[in-house]
Amino acid sequence: MPCTETLRTQEYFDGELDASASVEVERHLETCGDCATLLSDLEATRRLIREQASYHRADAPLRRRITENLRREDGDRPGVGRFVGANLRFLSGAASGSAATAMAAALVMFALVPPPASPLVGDVMNAHLRSMMSDHLVDVVSSDRHTVKPWFAGHTDVSPPAVDFAEQGYKLVGGRADYVDGRRAAVVVYRHGAHVINVFAWARDGETLPASASRNGYRFVFWRQGNLDFGAVSDTGRDELLTLARLVQKASGP
Repeated sequence: MPCTETLRTQEYFDGELDASASVEVERHLETCGDCATLLSDLEATRRLIREQASYHRADAPLRRRITENLRREDGDRPGVGRFVGANLRFLSGAASGSAATAMAAALVMFALVPPPASPLVGDVMNAHLRSMMSDHLVDVVSSDRHTVKPWFAGHTDVSPPAVDFAEQGYKLVGGRADYVDGRRAAVVVYRHGAHVINVFAWARDGETLPASASRNGYRFVFWRQGNLDFGAVSDTGRDELLTLARLVQKASGP
């Protein structure tokens, strides 16, 4: 019989638990082999995706169709759950070992996570979570914009402003290269109190950016300036995120 803490183990992996609940799960993992194996397989799946999965950018018509389908199916999640349940049973009988378990875990995560209102919101959120959970928050650690911004020039397709707003409560931590919507993006990382804020920037195209959004406790702000598109994400308050967005816009110039 599956452990009753399986779902909480997945929530722990996704970074959705508060500090107290995370400590409880960590204690449980010390004595539950099933949940410890599940967590290990989830981490292995994430690592394989990051290291071996290729990025392919869908064209605008396909993205629109996906968004429309997700919106229509948002109210029909039980059907997906039944589908996944059947496939988990099939995987258990058809294969064994960590590979099958990892595939099953991936299906479970797909079924449990509700579709985002926009594929771009989901893409930015996934990149934010990856950075928080894989010791890959920054590639270049510095609060000096003269160090971070030049680093982008050699590692990403764009070079956004990287200004330290410590006096306003937003300390520049550093930067990294990441992927958004199948494209290389530059990410400027800030700390605001106990919160991490990732500010993504990528080459502008004709696609309409989503409005400000929130999902699973995270908030998103998108804007367009010059030849760049920006997206900021954090679990901080909406007003705090908007304040940083305005600071970055001002630093970016007209």
